[in-house]
Amino acid sequence: MILRGKLQAAASVLVIVMRAFSVHTLNCHPSEYEIGNECCPMCPPGTRVKSDCTRFRSTSCLSCTAGSYMDKPNGLKQCSPCRICDLGGGLKMEQPCTVASDTVCKPVEGFFCIHSTKSSCAAAQKHSSCEPGQYISTSGTSSSDTECSDCRDGTFSDGASSSCQPHTQCESKNLQQIKAGTSSSDAECGEKKFQFDKSSCWDHCGCFNITSDG
Repeated sequence: MILRGKLQAAASVLVIVMRAFSVHTLNCHPSEYEIGNECCPMCPPGTRVKSDCTRFRSTSCLSCTAGSYMDKPNGLKQCSPCRICDLGGGLKMEQPCTVASDTVCKPVEGFFCIHSTKSSCAAAQKHSSCEPGQYISTSGTSSSDTECSDCRDGTFSDGASSSCQPHTQCESKNLQQIKAGTSSSDAECGEKKFQFDKSSCWDHCGCFNITSDG
């Protein structure tokens, strides 16, 4: 009886060791997935695993339902949910989701992508606005922000133009400058005001006919 017990114990240990060794050495093909002590064929893109394979039957697969997808061969029991393009976050749909591919999003006009995954934009940001006194040196695109540069002396911009404009030269219009131009505003001009020149009046205007008595 003692000998039989020892033999049974030794056999149990041997089984455990063999199982551990078989699990450790299990090496599935890249087109297979490991489940327990089995290597099961993967399900193709657009489907998921309905039931794992056994010694007697292969893996059973099921198509992804609407609103979900699987873009690679897999051994998973669930498909991934389709991405939703966040319009409020500056994204719109470029390509709809299918059972074998996720939704592709891209920035709306006036936004650029700040984080992408594979071929889709995951997060977008609004293009920067140039300040008064600056001009748009490089317009923003779907993948880059707007670049601004400062106006040079003698020019101005409200920040919404692609170039700075020269200040108006009042003298060239026979006007006088009322307010000097700045980097964000044009010069202001007005009509010239002529001053009364008494000496000129005596010489040219016949003021000698005017007496102190009126």
